[in-house]
Amino acid sequence: MRLINGLTHDVTNRRLIILLVALVVVFGLLIGERFFSQATVQSMAFQLPELGILSLAMMITLVSGGLNLAIISTANLCALTMAYIMTTQVPGAEGFMWVGWQITAILAGLAVAAVIGLLNGFVIAYLGVSPILTTLGTMTMVKGIAIGMTRGNVLSGLPEPIVFIGNGTVYGIPTAMIVFAFVAIPVAIMLGRTPTGAATYMIGSNEKATRYSGIDTKRVILRVYLISSLLAAVAGLVMMARFNSANASYAESYLLVTILAAVLGGVDPMGGFGKIAGLILSLIILQVISSAFNLLNFSQFLTLAIWGT
Repeated sequence: MRLINGLTHDVTNRRLIILLVALVVVFGLLIGERFFSQATVQSMAFQLPELGILSLAMMITLVSGGLNLAIISTANLCALTMAYIMTTQVPGAEGFMWVGWQITAILAGLAVAAVIGLLNGFVIAYLGVSPILTTLGTMTMVKGIAIGMTRGNVLSGLPEPIVFIGNGTVYGIPTAMIVFAFVAIPVAIMLGRTPTGAATYMIGSNEKATRYSGIDTKRVILRVYLISSLLAAVAGLVMMARFNSANASYAESYLLVTILAAVLGGVDPMGGFGKIAGLILSLIILQVISSAFNLLNFSQFLTLAIWGT
């Protein structure tokens, strides 16, 4: 009951819920039972997490009054790093040693993300370069590194336990959705119940006033871009697991969709306001539209056009 009250208390959330219900009713009438089938719902649940985690990475920077255009290239470079290590054969690697090798690969991907995030945060916070220019430059640089690593090729053939993250289920719930929940909940707590989260909203509203109030705004911005990049790395892991491969150009169409999802969910593009609940509702709406259009055999380009309106 408290969860429902929390969702409906916000005006934006109420509007999103009304829109979601209206879309479900309309598409249900147009498509029929197929729209409500277990296969359709499960398909939505498999596709939503990667976009959801990327949208979280974008949202946290938007709330701070910034922007991170490098989330897709970061996700892909981290995925390539993890895939390269995972697919490298280690003589005698069995049992705990094999598990340790996979964990090492994931940690290496997170380390790459941390370097990118700290670079973005340092340039924005300490050098005073605008977020759009900084992350645009980082996006180009990181994608160039990724292409240079692989010469544009795909790395595939990942271990089955990794593929399970993107394609498996636990009691009927997609593993990727569980990963999304484990990521979204801490981010929501961080934004809503910690000093760092409060400072992030304050910086988005008025950075100068926040700085004069005694808060180290540079350090907070550094953390924001670090967290954003780490979220991108997790999204890269989920994408890599779902596709059973990694490539420098995966999910490039998602970049603007993450901004759309955040703004549709009530995030102020100028900074200072935005809630995880609204973002999740907007993600569900976008996924419902995408899945319905797919069932209606509409072009994927029409889906992008509708999202743009």
